[in-house]
Amino acid sequence: MSEAFTPVRRTRRRRPTAILIAVVAVILAVVLPVTSSAAVPPTIATAAAAQQHLAPSPKPTIVFVHGAFADASGFAESIKTLQRLGYPVLAPPNPLRGLDQDAATVRSFLSTIAGPIILVGHSYGGAVITNAATGNANVKALVYIAAFALDEGESLAAATQLGGGHSDLLANVEFRPIPGVNPAAPPDGDLDAYIKPAAFRAVFAADVPAATAAVMAATQRPGTLSSLLGPSGEPAWKTIPSWYLVASGDKVIPPEAERAMAARANARTIEIRSSHVAMVSHPGAVTALVLSAVKATR
Repeated sequence: MSEAFTPVRRTRRRRPTAILIAVVAVILAVVLPVTSSAAVPPTIATAAAAQQHLAPSPKPTIVFVHGAFADASGFAESIKTLQRLGYPVLAPPNPLRGLDQDAATVRSFLSTIAGPIILVGHSYGGAVITNAATGNANVKALVYIAAFALDEGESLAAATQLGGGHSDLLANVEFRPIPGVNPAAPPDGDLDAYIKPAAFRAVFAADVPAATAAVMAATQRPGTLSSLLGPSGEPAWKTIPSWYLVASGDKVIPPEAERAMAARANARTIEIRSSHVAMVSHPGAVTALVLSAVKATR
């Protein structure tokens, strides 16, 4: 009888083994990576490819840098519009203590931002972004708003002469001492420069309502006299695409100089009838130009 039961015992032992092998084979077929593209169901492969293709790239951070005789509040309308569109926006204070120091401050600020950056500068802020963005791979575009796009070794005073135009700025500034600094013209000392309140609207903000211009004059932040004379470093616009808004009614930077700097930087340029503060009087044009840079660099 033991011989009769022997086949039965062997059959019962083999049956779980066979089932186990079959289960393991199914698991391995699902878990192990597929080495042949033919083994992937076409619908899954197609869906994965479509998902990768449609995945949106991150929106860039828009960084505004103001110039002298102003502050970042001048960008308020553009900032509100861009924020409504879902863009992260930053507008750090520009120290206005000299080109080297100001560029170093903005350069350090930019280094804290992850992902792509669209860098916008107005007036003297253009000189700052020209230097601060050099070597920063995250900066995808430079946008100049009636701004200085300096070349290497060039000063603001020299750039103002480009194109043969005329500026009303220096005839309408007044100077105040800087604490701890010899109150003399550079190189013996330095002074803070302000636009005279009585001339502020005509020189700086001719197309802004008088009441608004009066507040801007009262709250203006001074720039150092030495800022006009310091040489610029290697310009970022030589390696980063740039956009430029020329203000045809500018009395601070001559429109002729703005056109010359824009052409030299090979910038995509628009020109509007505006005073120096186009971001205040024509925020829609400024915002549209920033969005053009965003679209072109995504």
